[in-house]
Amino acid sequence: MKVLLFNGSPHPHGNTAIALEEMGRIFASNDVDYEIIQVGNQNIRGCVACGHCYTTGTCAIQDLVNEVLPKFEAADGIVVGSPVYYASANGTLISFLDRLFYAKSFDTRMKVGASVAVARRGGCSATFDELNKYFTISGMPVASSQYWNSVHGRLPGEAEQDGEGLQTMRTLARNMVFLMKSIALGKEAYGLPEKEPPISTHFIH
Repeated sequence: MKVLLFNGSPHPHGNTAIALEEMGRIFASNDVDYEIIQVGNQNIRGCVACGHCYTTGTCAIQDLVNEVLPKFEAADGIVVGSPVYYASANGTLISFLDRLFYAKSFDTRMKVGASVAVARRGGCSATFDELNKYFTISGMPVASSQYWNSVHGRLPGEAEQDGEGLQTMRTLARNMVFLMKSIALGKEAYGLPEKEPPISTHFIH
């Protein structure tokens, strides 16, 4: 099994990295491969609504998004971690996720998703809710923990002092492992749920 962890912080070794690496240790101890992909310090622009991905399954903008698409397709789980800016996720990360989820042409149903927010103090729950919406519109079960998925720290390394936050990360990773393995067994025995043809309702007619 394989999990992708996206670090939305511009600091590859900051507090968001500490939270994701805590999860990585649990994945490794349960024989789940993981890869942390640095997003927050990349030059990633927002979606330009060109429609290129409709016909190709890739984005017209050649950057990290197209590099990650095949890894996303092969992954069993996705973790998105972000620092909190004005009670919201890092803008670079949001641009990346908008284009990644919009450009994908493969089925993401039953891939397990989890979001992690890191802040000095406030805004974690708003960021947590914002990031989870990518999963819930994509048929992806959202993993939970013993608390909302947040870790606190301001200066680099301070997250190491948040014992409850790091325990929340470990619990989240264990719950993800259980969900991914359970879903794999369910898919083997029953397959994926029936999928209806999409219905698009436009409110002007």
